[in-house]
Amino acid sequence: MNHQQKPQEGNLTNLKEFVLLGFSDVPDLQWVLFGLLIAMYCFILLGNGTIVLITKVDSALQTPMYFFLGNFSFLEICYVSITPPRMVFNLGTQRRTISFIACATQMCCILILGATECFLLAVMAYDRYVAICNPLHYPLVMNQKVCSQLVIGSWISGIPIQIGQTSHIFSLSFCGSNQINHFFCDIPPILHLACGDIFINETMVFLGAFLFVLFPFLLIVFSYSKIIFKVLKLSSTKSRAKAFSTCSSHLAVVILFFGSGMITYFRSNSSHSGETDKVLSLFYTVVTPMFNPMVYSLRNKDVTIALRKFLCKQFVKI
Repeated sequence: MNHQQKPQEGNLTNLKEFVLLGFSDVPDLQWVLFGLLIAMYCFILLGNGTIVLITKVDSALQTPMYFFLGNFSFLEICYVSITPPRMVFNLGTQRRTISFIACATQMCCILILGATECFLLAVMAYDRYVAICNPLHYPLVMNQKVCSQLVIGSWISGIPIQIGQTSHIFSLSFCGSNQINHFFCDIPPILHLACGDIFINETMVFLGAFLFVLFPFLLIVFSYSKIIFKVLKLSSTKSRAKAFSTCSSHLAVVILFFGSGMITYFRSNSSHSGETDKVLSLFYTVVTPMFNPMVYSLRNKDVTIALRKFLCKQFVKI
């Protein structure tokens, strides 16, 4: 991360609003993107909402693994409700302005829920580690109280730091353009508009990324390295296949979410490209929430069976 001092260009501006450029560089695709985003958003709500529902009502899914999965799906619903609705509104109305307060609120919510997702994915990896590597102690270690504490901790752990980081970023002076080359208020494009020395802010971003992204990722890597070592020692091919099957879905979500997130937040502000940031952001704000219900339903027999039972009951009632 390089120390970057931005020149004090022109008059400092007391901004009251920003302009989200979003996908204005592809005017011919505005209505295509509008329809695509609506379809994706509805799919995400339906898919993750279904997982939340069946993990609550199906008695066969009342285990720690599905308790975490239900919470994760609920988190995805919250997370995806921050950016796509605003993107759809901007595309439909062609009004791209967002107030200073709304921009700060949007960034803060994204950072808090992003931190929650990182920790919750680490918790889910730890759950699989205990289940596979210490199966006899699993009911004792992952009891209801511990599971609830892990989920609550994941939800609240990032709140004070991310509020502080957002406040620090929006207390900067901004000069020149108020146009954000992004489809939501993310840290890199906001810092790009700031004047003066942003070294402290870049350092805070780097430290925040280490704490909320890299640290949970390392815990996940540690958990899965132990799992792989344990599974490879199993004599039964069927047992190995079953163990890997329960972990593969989680790993797919981890790679997609953490990969795009780390590339975005571990680069210095000077090396950021607006177009690249938009593509990477789509992965962790839209693609991952959409990917989640597909991998957990299509690759998980328990979820598939529970979903069939639930749908059959609904048809019988009709």
